[in-house]
Amino acid sequence: MNTIDLRQAIIMRVKDKSDSELSDIIQDSIGADERALPGLGVLFEMIWQHSTLDDQSKMVGSLHSHLHANDSPDAGVGHS
Repeated sequence: MNTIDLRQAIIMRVKDKSDSELSDIIQDSIGADERALPGLGVLFEMIWQHSTLDDQSKMVGSLHSHLHANDSPDAGVGHS
């Protein structure tokens, strides 16, 4: 009996999809049930592995920017 891991199953599920279908899968998974997160992780892993260092840097910068978007210079400092 052949067994495949989750990563292989996700890749097999999306392998023959068109660009439009891939976009729909990603859009439908964003903000959906947490069961979609492993699939998004596998897709991101593929994107990351095939991105240039410059593109990886841009992705990290974008992530960092979004993570700190609500930070203010005096966050955590009480004012009276």
